[in-house]
Amino acid sequence: MRRSVFFPAVVVSLIVAAAAALFAGSYTYAMADPAPRRIPVAVVGDPPSGGKAGRFVAELERRLDTSLRLRHYDSRPQAVDAVESQEVFAVLRNHGGDRVELDLVSASGASVSMLLTQNAPPAAKAAGIDLRVKDIKPLYEGDPRGLAIFYISIASVIMGFLGAVQLSVNASALNPAERIAFTAAYALLGGLAIIAAVDWWLAALPLPFWQTWGTLALTMFTSGMVFTMFNALIRRWAILPTWGLMVMLGNPSSGGAVSWPLLPSVLGAIGRWLPPGAAVNALHTAVYFRGHQHAQPYLVLAGWAVVSAAVFWTWRHRHPGGRPPRTHAG
Repeated sequence: MRRSVFFPAVVVSLIVAAAAALFAGSYTYAMADPAPRRIPVAVVGDPPSGGKAGRFVAELERRLDTSLRLRHYDSRPQAVDAVESQEVFAVLRNHGGDRVELDLVSASGASVSMLLTQNAPPAAKAAGIDLRVKDIKPLYEGDPRGLAIFYISIASVIMGFLGAVQLSVNASALNPAERIAFTAAYALLGGLAIIAAVDWWLAALPLPFWQTWGTLALTMFTSGMVFTMFNALIRRWAILPTWGLMVMLGNPSSGGAVSWPLLPSVLGAIGRWLPPGAAVNALHTAVYFRGHQHAQPYLVLAGWAVVSAAVFWTWRHRHPGGRPPRTHAG
């Protein structure tokens, strides 16, 4: 049977069918019905441990079917600083008596803010308090659902490894150092093209140029080197682990489409350590929380890039293509 001309086609058909199921399943599992696990909320003023404020929190947790991780801050500026550092997704101010203010942060997570907007007013009504809700850090008008950064990251990840695929097919004569150099070259060009399309042409988001360009180029380079590494290790099947790691696992767990408090806990923990999640985190902070950038997403991207390049270089003799060394006539 294995000698049949149809055997490779049968194998590919089965792999494509399984991949389609896994692809649809991974996105459905992560995004179809997001449910909050634990939502960090800053509290200013008296802790809502009793009275009507306490009943409001308990009713809100019941409606959300989750627990709020309440973090007490002595002043509102301290709570706002926690918002800017993306440590909390809302600010609750208990004025005592019958009045509570809830400050939402749509820029931290549009899906979380939407759930709080839907459930906080009926919870307040059930608790018998006066609730004031406002958004202290809204999304940009060109990105009303907070998905533009997710789309940008998907573009950089997928085109990053598709570029490496095309180099492998159409520029097979490249030597290892040349392959790495051209991967970096199309990553730089691709990052610039994404900025031109999203910011300069569509005006969907005001992207800080240098930081965004560096992040997108690093993401595309990392994605390209991940495929190149697998291409050296397992050759013609390299697209399978690349697609599984970067698309089926990495994108749903990135926190771009569904905020991490709403993701299944395993995905929320894994996603930050994969290139798509790191790209989303870096871009999200650059766009909405300038001046509060963390090193972690850049270290993740750089780590994947360095490890992938090192593995490829170590096993470069296994990578398909390249040119034979020149021989000098005596």
